[in-house]
Amino acid sequence: MPKMKTKSGAKKRFKFLGSGMVKRTRSHLRHILTKKTTKQKRNLRGTVLISATDIKRVRAMMPTQ
Repeated sequence: MPKMKTKSGAKKRFKFLGSGMVKRTRSHLRHILTKKTTKQKRNLRGTVLISATDIKRVRAMMPTQ
């Protein structure tokens, strides 16, 4: 049986933590930044955890985890 391939886009976007949770970066911080307030841009920095309902979907895209 052939190896299962990971979705390479998902591989770049998600990281698995030791606790089984998945972290991701926030979106909307790449372009059209002039109309966004400083507070908006500051709050979009950093990483957040994926909701529990989406973890199953992310694991399907990355079968190695």
